[in-house]
Amino acid sequence: MPDYTGINHLAMATADMDATIRFWRDLLGMRLVAGLGSKSYRHYFFEICSRDMIAFFEWPGVQSIPEKDHGVPVNGPFAFDHVAIGVDNDDDLWDLKDRLEAAGQWVSEVIDHGFIHSIYTFDPNHIPIEFSCAIATVDLRQHPKMMDRHAGAIAREGPDPQPEKWPPVRRPTPADQRMLFPGEGSVFTDDNDAMD
Repeated sequence: MPDYTGINHLAMATADMDATIRFWRDLLGMRLVAGLGSKSYRHYFFEICSRDMIAFFEWPGVQSIPEKDHGVPVNGPFAFDHVAIGVDNDDDLWDLKDRLEAAGQWVSEVIDHGFIHSIYTFDPNHIPIEFSCAIATVDLRQHPKMMDRHAGAIAREGPDPQPEKWPPVRRPTPADQRMLFPGEGSVFTDDNDAMD
């Protein structure tokens, strides 16, 4: 199995990159670490932490999604509910709550979910955001718990990956045949320093 390191980046869309920068960089305090663009699009990356980023595409004609509350069931095609971003402790949650309220942004009360404490808000694109901090005495990563009394057979197999449920790799790609194809981010390896 691969050694996963986290979410490299979540890729969202925005109708207003300037408002998005103001919210994510200036209000939430996430550094704007990369930007790509042309006449037809912009693609900017914000640093959540040393390993994780959130990115936004801005395209002509894109519209913000309709506002939908966190975790509220919907009907019809649907793939995304909310982004949950971890913070170190309860003081960080209260700091974010105070910042959001001072900026006139709606933000929930601090909610005790038993294993995390959370607040909820929306960004300018109506993207539902949760900020959460872990409760030290309830570590679900170290001690997984399935509390769904109606869990299906596959979930009841346990928390660990189940071997032999997918076909094994029979012919790994040899090292001398592993090719990299250039993408638009190749400009970051050039000597161009448009923004520091």
